[in-house]
Amino acid sequence: MKIYELKSTFGWEGDDGLGEQLIQQILTGEKTATCAPKSLYSKDELSEVYQTAGQLVTVYDKHDKPRCNIKVTDVFETTFGAPDMRLVKGEGNVERIEEFQEDHRTAWAELIQNGDLELNEDTVLITELFELVKD
Repeated sequence: MKIYELKSTFGWEGDDGLGEQLIQQILTGEKTATCAPKSLYSKDELSEVYQTAGQLVTVYDKHDKPRCNIKVTDVFETTFGAPDMRLVKGEGNVERIEEFQEDHRTAWAELIQNGDLELNEDTVLITELFELVKD
């Protein structure tokens, strides 16, 4: 597998297998989108993420092992309260906005509880759409 300069990591210590589940969904083509609250990005990170559209990215797991490559097809902003349906459907495991919101409240629960994230209808999400690249 070719390794690209750009890197995206799915998973973190204590994620109860969520990172691996997400990678498996990418590998099957089920997951074609990801998002994160804009407030969690630094100014430099925001600048970088907007430049990834059209770029090839290597996906790593939480153990820093390269797993696959993706091509970022679009980067845009949406809100948690009214997420773009390309994001909702591209997440791979939900069909409805309410399911998307519940999944992300659960995934980001620790950040919310620690006060690192205020999640409400107006929370801006940075969204990346992508496709699996067969090397």
